[in-house]
Amino acid sequence: MTEADLALVQALPALAFQAVLVFARLGAAAMLLPGLGEQEVPAPLRLGLGLALLALLFPVVAPGLPPAPEDAAEAARLLSIEVVVGLWIGGLARLAMTAFAMAGQAISALIGLAGLLVMDQTLGAQATALGRAFALLAVVLVLSTGLYALPLRALAESYAVIPVGDPFPAGAAVEALAQAGADCLALALRLAAPFVVGAVVLNVALGLLARLAPQVQTFFVAVPGQILAGLALLGLLAPPMIASFAEAARASFGALPGLR
Repeated sequence: MTEADLALVQALPALAFQAVLVFARLGAAAMLLPGLGEQEVPAPLRLGLGLALLALLFPVVAPGLPPAPEDAAEAARLLSIEVVVGLWIGGLARLAMTAFAMAGQAISALIGLAGLLVMDQTLGAQATALGRAFALLAVVLVLSTGLYALPLRALAESYAVIPVGDPFPAGAAVEALAQAGADCLALALRLAAPFVVGAVVLNVALGLLARLAPQVQTFFVAVPGQILAGLALLGLLAPPMIASFAEAARASFGALPGLR
């Protein structure tokens, strides 16, 4: 065995530990990334995505990785920090996707389709059919427009923002998550705002009809009218809603750590 082969064999344990460190961050993020980390995607495929990212990024980030520590507690600390960083970045990107599904849930309740439920693997419970359709539409939009590349780029650039071995910025991370959650809720409310106004107008009109013509069975008029009017309004507003969500998602992805 030559000296080069002997040196490679001696370096294998350190290289293996460094590869596990990189995969801890990439694999954790891959489980949550928009489009690529959906619950409908089988876990082996998401695992394969993490391994593919490892093969691409490891040669680039390897020079900045710490050596394998002698202490097992220190190794566990490094691995846990990397997993938390990956979940943090993936969670920030996932929150931007949730807004469209939340808007669909709200619209379903406002137009009278809240009773039509389907299983939602993302939330782990039942959701309205319209909310589930909005969630799938968000995935299609992210994949078809190439927006999924922004979280992947942020994940790659995160090694410059939070190098391996540095303490996790818990305060900044919590603040970023809180701001992302607030932005997600605000976007969902903006998307559903026309339907809130329509529901208020419709209910006021039905109240006036009930006072002016008590003999009319307003309930039997209201339910089909609410659904038909809501679907018509949804068909009219769907293109600008999709455009608004795409713009907001691009802005949210662009604010991920590593891209700012």
